[in-house]
Amino acid sequence: MTVVGPFGLSVRDQALEADVQAGLAAVEEGLLEATKSEVPFITEAAQHLVRAGGKRFRPLLVTLAAQFGDPFAPGVVPSAVVVELTHLATLYHDDVMDEGEVRRGVPSANIRWGNSVAVLTGDFLFARASHILADLGPEAVRVQAEAFERLVTGQILETAGPRDGRDPIDHYMDVLSGKTGSLIAVAGRFGAMMSGADETVVDVLTQYGERLGVAFQLADDVLDIASDSHESGKTPGTDLREGIPTMPVLRLRERVERLGLAEDIALSELLASDLSDDARHAEALARLRVHPALDHARRDTVRYAEDARATLAPLPECEAKTALVELCDAVVHRAG
Repeated sequence: MTVVGPFGLSVRDQALEADVQAGLAAVEEGLLEATKSEVPFITEAAQHLVRAGGKRFRPLLVTLAAQFGDPFAPGVVPSAVVVELTHLATLYHDDVMDEGEVRRGVPSANIRWGNSVAVLTGDFLFARASHILADLGPEAVRVQAEAFERLVTGQILETAGPRDGRDPIDHYMDVLSGKTGSLIAVAGRFGAMMSGADETVVDVLTQYGERLGVAFQLADDVLDIASDSHESGKTPGTDLREGIPTMPVLRLRERVERLGLAEDIALSELLASDLSDDARHAEALARLRVHPALDHARRDTVRYAEDARATLAPLPECEAKTALVELCDAVVHRAG
């Protein structure tokens, strides 16, 4: 058993390992090429997060999905670059919105160069992704456009919050399906589509990507509370400080409604208070880390990862399918 890529997926088959490693190496070269500009400062800003590394989760999924057709088809690597560039662009924008200070273990672009440069760099990456996408055909453009609309809609829904009478957890799952699931679904779709896989396989891997994407974000929610910055590569409790209710907080509020325990109410009130104060933020983080709501959020992660695994059932048995199953396990492992 070997480990492939920064995400740490275990692959048992040497031929598959070689294909995946070669694909990810080509994507890395493509990312560096796509983020070059005639203006050196733009190159530096655009490559800031590329060079910081990252899990390359989406390119990995593209590469694995391509195994169900021709993994060396000319559109596979460029489509993986498109998906990762789109993801990187959203990170630049997210850090501005969340006032994040650390991303992938390095100072975020907004901290290093200011909000305006961070936003414009994200726009630059979107432009470069669109340029590559144009060469992949109108169907690829349509798929990416629909996913990008869903991604932005999910982000808007998160910002606006649930409408009156809407269950907050149901609302949050819609948010995650849009802002995270949509692009990871495209990774599965592009990999299969560009490799020439059967349409039924394309559909399966699209659904798999969507569900795995939700599990992936739920794992991130847990990590934002449970990990330190060394493990997660970003400042812990960022969403707490910004007052963004992720799954652990929503499960706490649900528990307050259901049981009405004094200690739960006290923690919920603390989380709803001004957490810009470092001491108050640290207290909230420490108390939530040992609360049953965090374990409930971990169980949510497992459930969605199992849903993703079940989606793979129609695919033929092969090493790539085994790797996709193990990718579900890897996502769950991140949440502890």
